[in-house]
Amino acid sequence: MPRKSNKESNKKSSNKADVINESVKSPEKVDAKNSKTKFSRLEKEAKKNREERISIPNELPAIAMRSNMVIFPNTVVPFYVGREGSLMALEEAMEKTNQLVFVVNQKDPTVENPTEKDLYKVGTIVRIIQVGKLPDDTFKVLVEGIARAKFLKNVGDKFFKFEVQILKARYGKSKQLIALMRMVKEELSKYVQYSRKIPPETLMLLEDVDNADVFADIAASLCPGTIEEKQELLEIVHPAARLEKILDILVRETELLEIEQQLDQKVKERIEKSQREYYLREKLRVIRDELGGEDDVEIKELREKIENGNYPEHVKEKARSELSRLEKMSPYAPEASVVRTYLDWILELPWYEKTEDTIDIDYAEKILESDHYGLEEPKKRILEYLATRKLSDNAKAPIICFSGPPGVGKTSLAKSIARAMNRKFGRMSLGGLRDEAEIRGHRRTYVGALPGRIIQLIKKLQVKNPVILLDEVDKMGISFQGDPASALLEVLDPEQNKEFVDYYIELPYDLSEVLFITTANVLHTIPPALRDRMEVIEISSYTDVEKFHIAKDYIIPKIDSEFVGSKERIYTFKDAAIKKIIDEYTLEPGVRELERQLRSLARKATLEFTKTGKTVVITPEKVEEYLGHAKIREEDKLEKPIVGVATGLAWTPNGGTTLYIESSLVPGNGGLIITGQLGDVMKESVRIALSLARKLCGDEYTEKFAKNDIHIHVPEGAVPKDGPSAGITITTALISVVKELPIRNDIAMTGEITLRGRVLPVGGIKEKVIAAYRKGINHVILPSKNRVDIDEVPKEVREKMKFTFVETIEEVLEVALCDDKPIENRKRKVRKSNSKVE
Repeated sequence: MPRKSNKESNKKSSNKADVINESVKSPEKVDAKNSKTKFSRLEKEAKKNREERISIPNELPAIAMRSNMVIFPNTVVPFYVGREGSLMALEEAMEKTNQLVFVVNQKDPTVENPTEKDLYKVGTIVRIIQVGKLPDDTFKVLVEGIARAKFLKNVGDKFFKFEVQILKARYGKSKQLIALMRMVKEELSKYVQYSRKIPPETLMLLEDVDNADVFADIAASLCPGTIEEKQELLEIVHPAARLEKILDILVRETELLEIEQQLDQKVKERIEKSQREYYLREKLRVIRDELGGEDDVEIKELREKIENGNYPEHVKEKARSELSRLEKMSPYAPEASVVRTYLDWILELPWYEKTEDTIDIDYAEKILESDHYGLEEPKKRILEYLATRKLSDNAKAPIICFSGPPGVGKTSLAKSIARAMNRKFGRMSLGGLRDEAEIRGHRRTYVGALPGRIIQLIKKLQVKNPVILLDEVDKMGISFQGDPASALLEVLDPEQNKEFVDYYIELPYDLSEVLFITTANVLHTIPPALRDRMEVIEISSYTDVEKFHIAKDYIIPKIDSEFVGSKERIYTFKDAAIKKIIDEYTLEPGVRELERQLRSLARKATLEFTKTGKTVVITPEKVEEYLGHAKIREEDKLEKPIVGVATGLAWTPNGGTTLYIESSLVPGNGGLIITGQLGDVMKESVRIALSLARKLCGDEYTEKFAKNDIHIHVPEGAVPKDGPSAGITITTALISVVKELPIRNDIAMTGEITLRGRVLPVGGIKEKVIAAYRKGINHVILPSKNRVDIDEVPKEVREKMKFTFVETIEEVLEVALCDDKPIENRKRKVRKSNSKVE
């Protein structure tokens, strides 16, 4: 740029620039008193420029702006020029276009050498008022916005020179415009009140402006917003639309500033409150010191409790140490509440308190018999422990685990033990427990830390020798928070629990006098190390006879005591009705569903009594009337011997059951078809049985095996089945269908088979025999080594059953298959030593 033209232009416009320069100084320095006069001068200049617009050429040099600023018409602002193309455009404007230049913003400020595509279409035609060179060879340019325009095309070569089209607003003065101007002025006032960026004096510039277009441009320059929003305002030609957009932006920004101010006020109030509390606390501390350091009442009470309480010496030392810390703290400090809570816990624990055991064997036996029917083994083991304790106080408490299906009385038996021993009883459910801290407690460094549930339960019971039931010990899980089963090892180990340390208490506590009883439905999910510390007592499912006695002697009297408030008899149960409920309305190992059905009958009978006033006799017919049709529909006993169908016995969590093994020959090529949703072990039993059947049938039936497929099916296909105990049943069914010999329908069997034809022992004999008895089958084939399990079968069932004990499959076939001779005249080849008929 020629030095001469700069000097001339600066000299020529120096007086004018001085005046404008003073009006665009930083807002903090604006003189409120003379602001109206200065703006009047600016408005006159703007009016003169509007009159001279006719002299604006169609082609103007252009400067691409990349600063975070948009220049509006009717405003005076400075900006900086440094790029070569912009300096050439500035020189062109000073020399040839009467100091007029077209200013347009870049879309992306980071672009160093922009093209037309990098620019917005709409910009502002400005008049250069003053140019000054800075030490870094850039120029500071003060300009006055003349008009908004858009460029049509670039006619320049080395710098931008655009053919421009001035955008003129066509409008008339209306009430809507006046209202918008007032609303913008009001919102701008609110914004100025909340924001420190614009001084209040600046608003005086708008007081005397009645031209809507000028007003909108000045308001847009004062309005906050992003560069995109400012560009959008510049592109809006009509002042009404421009004012509406400004109003939207101002309302949004004002609301945000209001929220920020409210948050700042809240923070300030909290800080002031905290400072005030601190000051008062310190003042109170000084007053107490001046009065001789008198203790707080709470600290005094705690000190008396520590010194006068019945605590071990190591507990007192720990309590004194924590109390000393508490005295030095402010009573309102967060740590003070943590120390207080800790002191409450260690001083409330029963370190020496315990109940005296009732070592009366006869009384304990009476309690156990009155609460439960059957369960001879658990009762016997409890009485043995009590007898040992009666003779020696040093006997360690055993860790008893009651294992059995749901509803057989595991939890209630634990309560009866506590009652028989005159101890307090507490229950802790371990089902779904995944956090080790639930057993050992949380360390005090954590917010909201508490002792483990063992210590919590002991504090609640207020004795150190309660009976604690750990329910559902087989349902604990493992997670990233630790393994609670591992934490239980220390709790249940008599060698370790004498000095059990909870992470919260941090003091050894003696659990050796606690009688822990655990319950589980299955044992295989309990970790071996934990199971090794427990004495397992298995409680099998109840028989129908046991259920009948429990219902008649225990459940119905309990229901009567709840339902019948007077001595008047409301209802009576017939024995046949109770048996019908057990057989046709419940299928469970325990008696929970039986109790629900009996309660339902009692409620319905009570309702009928209130209507008729007569005692209701609950008969089998009444049961069906009240409860509807039978809910349990088991398959009936086979009416006659059938070829290929054998009756087997199986164990389920709900007790024993009978199942039919069906076999059939279908034309094929010696294949094997298995259906009935059998598990892997049972499928292997089928393949062993098939190989054994081929061997036993001999060469005579080889062609029959080769030309037919064998189909094995176990009914109730939706029920999964598995296990090896159906081996002899499957083998018998296969030989029956191949040799076309029927199988006796009055015999049921169970036992594992080997490829050599040996019959191996199986489990669940008691439940399986009872299932056969319920079905009306009075003859059962069992493995010889299961002879000892017959003693577990109830006497009333055992006396009505016949048992044949076998060692080989040949012995099974001799008993189970029918031949041409009548069964009673057939020669028995079963060895007497291996069979027993009672």
